[in-house]
Amino acid sequence: MSLFKLGLIVNPVAGIGGRLGLKGSDGKVIREAAFEQGAIALAGARSLQALQPLSALKALFEVLTVAGTMGQEAAEEAGLNYRLVMRPETEQTEPLDTRHAVEMMVKAKVDLLMFAGGDGTARDIYNALSALNALDSVSVVGIPAGCKIHSAVYAVSPLHAGELVASIIRGKAARLVEADVMDIDEVAFRDGVVKARRYGGLWVPQDNQHMQALKEGGVEHESLALQNIALTVIEQMQPDVLYFIGSGSTPAAIMQELGLENTLLGIDLVINQQLVGSDLTEQQILQYMDQYSAAEARIIVTVIGGQGIVFGRGNQQFSPEVIRRVGLKNIHYLATAEKIRGLMGRALRVDSGDEKLNSALSGMVRVLTGYDEYMLYKISI
Repeated sequence: MSLFKLGLIVNPVAGIGGRLGLKGSDGKVIREAAFEQGAIALAGARSLQALQPLSALKALFEVLTVAGTMGQEAAEEAGLNYRLVMRPETEQTEPLDTRHAVEMMVKAKVDLLMFAGGDGTARDIYNALSALNALDSVSVVGIPAGCKIHSAVYAVSPLHAGELVASIIRGKAARLVEADVMDIDEVAFRDGVVKARRYGGLWVPQDNQHMQALKEGGVEHESLALQNIALTVIEQMQPDVLYFIGSGSTPAAIMQELGLENTLLGIDLVINQQLVGSDLTEQQILQYMDQYSAAEARIIVTVIGGQGIVFGRGNQQFSPEVIRRVGLKNIHYLATAEKIRGLMGRALRVDSGDEKLNSALSGMVRVLTGYDEYMLYKISI
């Protein structure tokens, strides 16, 4: 019996701008800025999380991957049998290396391609397969590791990616669907404007429990519901407490009601209903908590429409350390009732990058949906 061929491509710099609030990792300038600010590459660690559920099955498959940080290191650390299909041209990998790796995977006739990155990486995968006329011959599973993950080709978390691939290697039939590859204009994104467009589709296993849905664009205007949520939060604000206001239109409504400037796609700090810090990085959040060490802190976070994801998409500044420092009981979840209904019963998800924390966050939570109105809803891993 021939071994299952699992392709693995890791974009080692995916997501490095997330915790620094850089809103993306595309381009040499942003990458250099991130490293200068002490950014730590997390894509390798997230790839390892995805590969760990496969270790018990290593006799059934081989990993075809790229030398060094583009896959070899993760496969080696997971104890998997692997074969190199290429080596990057330089130590600092570029999108061209990803596209070249895809070409090698197609030539090797992989049964399934796993890749770690964000929307930019998904575009590189799509463009490479399109150029090779191989879009219909290669199916993929994305390991979420980037700052921007609007595309529906990614699993809910690295662990979910690994569990899904493990079931396929075991022989479970997987119906394939074409999932959208989306990306946004990062320059506009950093100015608080989301300009997302569809670039094409990749074939992924259909699995609502493991794969994320396409992010909703917020077509319906729910100004009254947002205002009511904002008024409730403001009325409940306590003196001298640090309120870290998360990204998204729902938390933005709070800032609007307070008459404060808002970083729509970043994290702001409000104390005594006054703006103290804007567009904060992970380290800046921790520094403010040290500065106001005697004060309590709160995280105000919303749900991504369609996906139901709370942490790990566009708000990586709320890192595991930040969340633990604030405390799970001090997280306030916001979402309009319409947004919750749009999930059609699917659980909320968290992808903090720390499986123990994800587990601790899971369970029933109260979600503020209107003026002093709440829903009990489940967070699941």
